[in-house]
Amino acid sequence: MNPNGLLEYYQSKNLEIQKSIKEIVEIESPSFGEEGSRRVVDWIEARFNQISKTDFRIEKLFAEGFGEHLIVRHFADEKGVKPIFILGHTDTVHPLGSKEKNPTRVENGRLYGCGTFDMKANIALLIEVFRALQYFGMKPKRPVTILLSCDEEVGSSTGRPLVEREAKKAELCLIFEPSAEGRVKTGRKGTGMYTLKTHGIPSHAGLDPEKGASAILEISRQIEKLHSLNAPEKGTTVNVCTIKGGTASNVIPENASCEIDVRFSSVEEAQRIEKELRELKPFDQRVKLELIGEINRPPLERTERVVGLFERAKDLAASFGYELGETQVGGASDGNFVGALGVPVLDGLGIAGNGAHTLKEYVLIEDITRRATLLTLLLTEL
Repeated sequence: MNPNGLLEYYQSKNLEIQKSIKEIVEIESPSFGEEGSRRVVDWIEARFNQISKTDFRIEKLFAEGFGEHLIVRHFADEKGVKPIFILGHTDTVHPLGSKEKNPTRVENGRLYGCGTFDMKANIALLIEVFRALQYFGMKPKRPVTILLSCDEEVGSSTGRPLVEREAKKAELCLIFEPSAEGRVKTGRKGTGMYTLKTHGIPSHAGLDPEKGASAILEISRQIEKLHSLNAPEKGTTVNVCTIKGGTASNVIPENASCEIDVRFSSVEEAQRIEKELRELKPFDQRVKLELIGEINRPPLERTERVVGLFERAKDLAASFGYELGETQVGGASDGNFVGALGVPVLDGLGIAGNGAHTLKEYVLIEDITRRATLLTLLLTEL
């Protein structure tokens, strides 16, 4: 199919695609919302069945406390051919009722709505691409496996095993997370989430403060130590983002805690930080330390295979006059799990927009047709 012909087709379908985006965005599906998750999965299943009831194999996997993961397999019976793995998620960070604060609407060339940019517009777009493939009688060069998880925004505790299982079977992975001002993401930092607790000795702050061992004083000293672990030149950041402690204004505090956000660009740095955290010692020997947490996601590193995949996508975009850029970002996605298995990943393929995780979230309407054309070419040319 001629790339410019594809672009013209999607331009003629732009209003229909907008309507589809609005429909899925209106189905609120926050993380931990089982009912909303089921509703959005049912909506997606119905749209794939509208395209074909025979070309897609659909699996719905219940995750207690979260909702349903959805797996869609397209031409999955082709033996010996590794599939293209398409990855995304149906959950959003927005609690029920948020759409009243950021109504789903079109204004000044932007389609606003909670979860639009991250990442429901991209799910709707993906469905429309498969509808176009059927319309033109086209077929992807490889089988396709689509996984839309329901707990990505809260750590992927139930989604990660599915991501890794399907990734191990795949030739490459395309991820429909939001783009970065239109640029795809060829690298993401890994993440670690920890809580450090200090357990001291309480005493009266006026009568006998010397008998106490302050948990707050100890944790303040530990925070300085944690800050010293930063290595921005290596892409490593260690930040204490919350702190709690004490019971009353006249009591030497017995307990305190802080939450630590860790980001890193390499496995080596992840191992260094993990070791440093596990070997923390109290400054006041009367105070006990307790560390909870772990590395949550490995880094998505910009390998030669990732660069090769990006260059191919860049050439395909250029075939219809679309300039595709790349970037590396600090935030993680489920693509980090895929990259750690050695599978080349192209992340951030979603429609250009802004405002992820805020009540100003939107996608750019003018980018809808370009992203649809690019994805169609990726599926039919890779």
